[in-house]
Amino acid sequence: MAYIPEHLLAASLGGPPSAPTGRADLLEDLHRHLTAAWESYDRPRASEPGVAADLADRLRGTLPGAPGAARTALDDAVRVLEASVSPSRPLFLAYVGSTGLETGVVASALAAAYDVNLATSAGAADLLDEQAVRWVSEFVGHPTAEGHFTSGGQTSNFTALLAAREQALPGAREQGVAGRPATVYCSAEAHHSVVRAVEAAGLGRRALRRVPTDAQHRMRPDELRRALERDRAAGFTPVAVVATAGTTLTGAVDPLAAIADVCEREGVWLHVDGAYGLPAAATRTAGHLFAGLDRADSVTVDAHKWLGLQKSCSVLLMRRRGPLRAAFGHEEHYMLHEEEDTGNPVDHTFEYSRPLRSLRLWLSLRVHGADRFRTWIESTLANAAQLADQVRAHSDFELLHEPMLSTVCFRHVVPGVDDAGLDAHNERLARMMQADGRVFLAPAVVDGRTCLRACFVNFRTTAEAVSTVLEVAEELGISLARDTYAAKSGMGV
Repeated sequence: MAYIPEHLLAASLGGPPSAPTGRADLLEDLHRHLTAAWESYDRPRASEPGVAADLADRLRGTLPGAPGAARTALDDAVRVLEASVSPSRPLFLAYVGSTGLETGVVASALAAAYDVNLATSAGAADLLDEQAVRWVSEFVGHPTAEGHFTSGGQTSNFTALLAAREQALPGAREQGVAGRPATVYCSAEAHHSVVRAVEAAGLGRRALRRVPTDAQHRMRPDELRRALERDRAAGFTPVAVVATAGTTLTGAVDPLAAIADVCEREGVWLHVDGAYGLPAAATRTAGHLFAGLDRADSVTVDAHKWLGLQKSCSVLLMRRRGPLRAAFGHEEHYMLHEEEDTGNPVDHTFEYSRPLRSLRLWLSLRVHGADRFRTWIESTLANAAQLADQVRAHSDFELLHEPMLSTVCFRHVVPGVDDAGLDAHNERLARMMQADGRVFLAPAVVDGRTCLRACFVNFRTTAEAVSTVLEVAEELGISLARDTYAAKSGMGV
């Protein structure tokens, strides 16, 4: 089968366009591949596949000049994806990945086919986008006045920081920040996207203040207050405090209410980075951890993490109207305002070309309902609690923190091996588990100790599958320790 673009050629020569040859066959093949992929996600892989030599050779090929067979190209695309790491699989526990909701795939295809751009008024798509924002705010419990879907947590955090900068340093978008030293505050465990946002906003990395954390890896409000007082006395202007609702490393939720108290007293913008953890605010098990969220000036939540959707689908929620327009409003000859006091959607966003990302979440909520999402999130919280219990009960493993959400950090302990040796052992064990493929987790460092980090966000991960994590870690850990001891003893591997 060849996908022949005669209709494009005919149109360019003035002839009438016609349906491309092979379109139905191509869609049939796509349906077959999607069905096979979705079925494969229902069970863990037996091992992590490599890249076949013939495929690797084709991926090093030169730019094709002539048309090729669509079926062959599509088959190769699937082979590439099958030989790649997919977060949709039940025991992909590394990082905080999306989990491949099928409704998200369908919505992505529709959005790509219609290619709506939300930079300007897009008709009914604007209403859908606004409704999806309202649904997110209702789901997590934030009194949102306006909001927007963005390309990811980095963009959402950066957008919020630019809005906060314009509030704290009026005219900064026009005049810059030279001569006006400013500061931003976050915990020692905040995501690096905060650092990048501070740098990109022109404040400079030295403007970032890392506030110490408590024994639960949460920002300390008393230390935040002292830092703000010191900086104000030294002539700095605080721009924003970034609290984290679910740190990437341990899943810690900063004490939002106490931090909001400090921010209100000091008159400082409060941004909550809940890219990973905020969906848990909708659950009975963890909802209490997010008390004070309703007082945040801005909030980030990534639907492509714990809400199961495909990348990229982040949401920025704002408690007040106005700050986004102050930070991004403009008028150009190619994009006029219909009325003097109303802007285009792009007057409220950092991004220009904005696809209808919200369709993925909108369609998924329509099909599954919010209660089903809550149930899924509750199940992942239970999975994390179950793994933590299993680690505590196992003499060969050590739990490095009490999980607040769905992240569990633990390490394999080898008798007679010192801390440095255990650090090296656990990093190698994590890489070994990734190569093995049955359980895909990541190495991490918690309180100076290298460990194994598992994060449960996949609704496909069953309670029965959780036991596999320690089973595989123990099997490979014992093998690794035996081989390492043999090598050091000069006995070979």
